[in-house]
Amino acid sequence: MVQNSRQAFHGILDEQLVDAAKLGDDLAFAELIERHQNSCLKLALSILRDKCDAEDEVQNACWKAFEHLDQFNREAKFSTWLTRIVVNQCLMRLRKAKRAKLFYIDDTQLGDEVVTLELRDECLNPEEALGKSEVSAVVQNEINRIPPLLREVFVLRDVQQFAMEDVATKLGISVAAAKSRLLRARLELRARMERHQARFGAASLITA
Repeated sequence: MVQNSRQAFHGILDEQLVDAAKLGDDLAFAELIERHQNSCLKLALSILRDKCDAEDEVQNACWKAFEHLDQFNREAKFSTWLTRIVVNQCLMRLRKAKRAKLFYIDDTQLGDEVVTLELRDECLNPEEALGKSEVSAVVQNEINRIPPLLREVFVLRDVQQFAMEDVATKLGISVAAAKSRLLRARLELRARMERHQARFGAASLITA
């Protein structure tokens, strides 16, 4: 089925696929990602020097590209635009890793003076807790409605946090096929969750 879908896009330019994707053609967007995923992964790997981290940030970049596709204005090629997103994702990951390595609890002691850190209470109030619980229930319900072929890779990668190689091994498919199914599963879940935005609000669904 995936191969047949790819054959259908043979000879079609990236610009045409972008136009189709903007009109809601998820398969066109999936084809765009399939075309440029390997080069993006090589770029991410050259920056992060870790295959798992590189795969994660390429996936994050692809998801951001999908969310902000309407902002692509053809000033550059789609591949160039996607590459910039990948680079930004990798740099953000490096900055976070650097901050994590440099933070020590002893940093709160400056000479003879102790600096008090006031930590924000992360506990949800009753209203927030109820809202999060309702959204979580909706998300789980919609995940269960995703076609099994797509749902199994989504659960393994995004819920159970397995690496893509492990997901592919467990399902007996290639990493490329696993990534393609994951993207389609995310698109499917996003479309389903958008139907609930009037009830919960877009922000709550995005952060759920």
